[in-house]
Amino acid sequence: MISDRHASLQQPYGTPYEQMLEKVRYEGAYPTREKADEAVRLVLAGLGRQLTGDERVDLAGRLPLEAARVLTMQIPATEPLTGWAFVKDLAARTGASLATTRWDTGSVLSAVATYAGPDLTTRILHQLPTGYALLFGRAELTPAA
Repeated sequence: MISDRHASLQQPYGTPYEQMLEKVRYEGAYPTREKADEAVRLVLAGLGRQLTGDERVDLAGRLPLEAARVLTMQIPATEPLTGWAFVKDLAARTGASLATTRWDTGSVLSAVATYAGPDLTTRILHQLPTGYALLFGRAELTPAA
């Protein structure tokens, strides 16, 4: 018989980063937490190369510590990539297909949007070139001509 004292020690996915991985794993339908972790690290590293300024700092402050480290360890690129170029760059870095990389990117960035909240996500999307809104789980709206 398991006592209550031991049951309280068996809290799976207890750290904030593990909780993030489980969210990505569930929403991205990854078979293992390791696959979700690979996707999170790949996409956050890529986002860290694109995001600068207050939005980068504010996002890092809202993400679990391990995820924030992956984001902030990257040196921002001198040339920002559009959303599609971002996906193609990640696919080239891993050798994965564009479809798989697009899926990974959307799965991770929709979780990131949850951590960021709607206001910060909007600020991030205003900083990035076109094509990121759908990756964050939002509609891509363009102003009328």
